[in-house]
Amino acid sequence: MTNILLITSDQQHWNTLGCLNPEIKTPNLDRLVEQGQLFTRAYCPNPTCTPTRASMITGKYPGQHGAYSLGTKLPETELTVGEIFQDVGYETALIGKAHFQPLVSTSEYPSLESYPTLQNLDYWNDFHGPFYGFNHIEISRNHTDEAHVGQHYALWMESNGFTQWRDHFQKPTGTREQQRHQWSIPAEYHYNTWIAERTNALLDDYANEEKPFFLWSSFFDPHPSYLVPEPWDTMYDPQELTLPRPVEGEHLHNPPHFRLAMEANPDFGYWMDEAGGQHLQGMRSHVHDPAELARDMAVYYGMISSMDHAIGLILDKLEAIGLAGDTLVIFTSDHGHFFGHHGLIYKGPFHYEDMVRVPLIVRLPERIPAGEQSQALQSLVDLPQTMMRFCDVHAEHTMTGIDQFEVWTGETKRARDHVIVENHHQHKRLHLKTYIDERYKLTIYLDQPDGELFDLVNDPDEVHNRWYDAHYLKIKQQLLEKMIHAEFAKEELITDEMRTQPQKSELMYMKCVESGGFCLTYHPETTRFTLVNTKTNYASTADLWDHPEFGRMRYEMIRQLLFERMRNEPAWMPRTHGA
Repeated sequence: MTNILLITSDQQHWNTLGCLNPEIKTPNLDRLVEQGQLFTRAYCPNPTCTPTRASMITGKYPGQHGAYSLGTKLPETELTVGEIFQDVGYETALIGKAHFQPLVSTSEYPSLESYPTLQNLDYWNDFHGPFYGFNHIEISRNHTDEAHVGQHYALWMESNGFTQWRDHFQKPTGTREQQRHQWSIPAEYHYNTWIAERTNALLDDYANEEKPFFLWSSFFDPHPSYLVPEPWDTMYDPQELTLPRPVEGEHLHNPPHFRLAMEANPDFGYWMDEAGGQHLQGMRSHVHDPAELARDMAVYYGMISSMDHAIGLILDKLEAIGLAGDTLVIFTSDHGHFFGHHGLIYKGPFHYEDMVRVPLIVRLPERIPAGEQSQALQSLVDLPQTMMRFCDVHAEHTMTGIDQFEVWTGETKRARDHVIVENHHQHKRLHLKTYIDERYKLTIYLDQPDGELFDLVNDPDEVHNRWYDAHYLKIKQQLLEKMIHAEFAKEELITDEMRTQPQKSELMYMKCVESGGFCLTYHPETTRFTLVNTKTNYASTADLWDHPEFGRMRYEMIRQLLFERMRNEPAWMPRTHGA
């Protein structure tokens, strides 16, 4: 039986692999590339942690599985790939970062990853699962020296004699103020070491017991803050790195929040004063000092190289115990990162390639071609079905990703002609969706006139937004039609049992909309639209879809249907403060 080893980083820019970027050193990830296949056009389904991570185990989009934003949780009712693997005899485990639930718990929406539970070490000493299909977990919640440290990571430090671990973490859990660049914690107690050590211990167990496994080694880096222990913090010279810089005037034709982010003291009140409005990732000033950012970038690279070293220990173990030939190894990240690209830093509702594109490497000797790079479109929502296919696991499920098996094995060039990226923070004022095909990228905002259209062939750096360019009007209309068809294609089958779940709504899959005296209807049986004018000057039965005089109305009605479907995606739980 084929085993699965899923290795992930957190918030890693797609271009931070040594095989693509000579300024960074990742010898172990490069080893994976040499032995497997690198996909250079892989995308996340949402550019934030919880939604994408939930998609990676459910095979559904965030608007479907319910964990639509940071500050929400994945409903326990959603079927996960781990449960499917367990049903056929696999051991399933998660080591490192989970982030399927928020830091704040309520009586109606309890979270196991919240205060004070996450720091109740007695609880975690006794609890190792089950958790979302993983029958064994060892998790933590902190990035770098955050005060969220606790759970199994803290227990591991103490069990290794590092009882003074609180001296290296922020108050109030620890005793320090926030550190910058050089983390005081010894490298042997860094969470990279913990993840590698515990992963390898499980690999030994699985090999000795001859049990098939689905094991997720989930690293926290290079997610900011920019902090790593010696010697990794000084591995790169900031002056020798190429710092991304914006192009003068590139945000002139972008939606207003792009331009506001370039101001020193922006007012994002419009997005925040919506009823139930909460903190919005990236809706703040992105003004930065280039010299400081260069230093941050150098540490960010150091964090990746440190993680790469730990990944090498895992890959070495897999070979040492004789399981490398039977194990599908997948490396990816949950979303991208800005370190100066387009003038932006960290993350936010800016769907540039830097934010939504991720590294993806796959390796399985004799089944996946070695040393190849592919531009075939990939989405992380496809991982569960693809992993199941490699393991010959068949089960009834409602996953909406697609099977990439034949692309990974080189039997076909592509399985997708598009990807969808969702981003839903506020119910209305910050709810966007992006359609990407081999050439173009189209982004729409719920009930907003603004949008983005980039030609990725002629403008790969995404400097020229063509949303309002008259020369691209027909292309924009065509892409909008492709987008609505892509939405139809990813619908899940809602069963009677699913109708009882609060995160499900058949309205989100509506096929008809009326607006301004017109009615647009999609007919699944023929995959065709009809457009009728319900006013008195046209017979209501006359189909105007192909009528040249109604091209503009056709475009507007498709946009309205997309908006209605977005509006009816269930925000099944309110966002809580905290990630």
